[in-house]
Amino acid sequence: EIDAVGHRVVQGGDLFEKSCIVTKEVEDGIESLCDLAPVHNAGHLRGIRAVNALMPHVPQVTVFDNAFHSTMPDYAYLYAIPYELYKKYHVRRYGFHGTSHRYVSQRVCEFLGVDIKTQKIITCHVGNGASIAAVKYGKVIDTSMGLTPLAGLMMGSRSGDIDPSAVTYLMEKLGKTPHEMAEFLNKESGVLGISGLSSDMREIEKADSEGNERAHLALQMYNYRIKKYIGEYAAAMGGVDIIVWTAGVGENQEDVRWDSCQGLEFLGIKMDKEANHCRGVERVISAPDSKVKVCLIPTDEEIVIARDTMELVAKK
Repeated sequence: EIDAVGHRVVQGGDLFEKSCIVTKEVEDGIESLCDLAPVHNAGHLRGIRAVNALMPHVPQVTVFDNAFHSTMPDYAYLYAIPYELYKKYHVRRYGFHGTSHRYVSQRVCEFLGVDIKTQKIITCHVGNGASIAAVKYGKVIDTSMGLTPLAGLMMGSRSGDIDPSAVTYLMEKLGKTPHEMAEFLNKESGVLGISGLSSDMREIEKADSEGNERAHLALQMYNYRIKKYIGEYAAAMGGVDIIVWTAGVGENQEDVRWDSCQGLEFLGIKMDKEANHCRGVERVISAPDSKVKVCLIPTDEEIVIARDTMELVAKK
């Protein structure tokens, strides 16, 4: 009764720029990228091979989490390190949450009745992991995550952007190996590290309302970084027409949306307090006279995977 299987694969590197039917070459490609995403890609391969063993004649499709970001220009995705390191080790910005950024950027244009090819959109996928993308005329020109999902915004337990010298300094002080330091920055930092309480924004907002100073500081830092990236990407695109909020925090924490958009009136952003008082619905949450439309669009990564799978299998 199963006609096809779709897999979300986190790291496609620069080998895969779109979804594809699984072949031996595709499996080998995913395996070759395990160093870039050891936890995720190894697990994806186990899933693909389990389906092969159980249902050998059922076609499989891989939908790569960074594929939507493959339209970034080289001057946006390269790091300022010797160029040969990019060529040899593929060290560059890839970006993630691509299926979500792709879905909400397309869906918001359907919702507003505008053509995506005419719009400058900033998509804010804000959950326990969080990233922002600049989508200009339907194509990503920049995104906040990097070689791994650790870069960019402050997240539930991830540090986000940090001075590389601070990392090496702390490794020396704490006696941590590279692997241990990566675990520390991924699992013990971010909102959890600053608040000392939790990586769950609901608990942080509750503690803030009860007067917890570190919870308040964590929220200030969290929202400030979102605001900075919105400003940065508006500059990169030469303006912004639409801002989209999505994912666990973006869809449900109205104070995060509100605070992150304050002070951005110079960009033409004007929020509507009453419209913003909502959770998990498709809605315009900016004021009627706001030059920039700010919208809440619940994400649906599963439908993107299902559609790509159906389209590719039907073609085959």
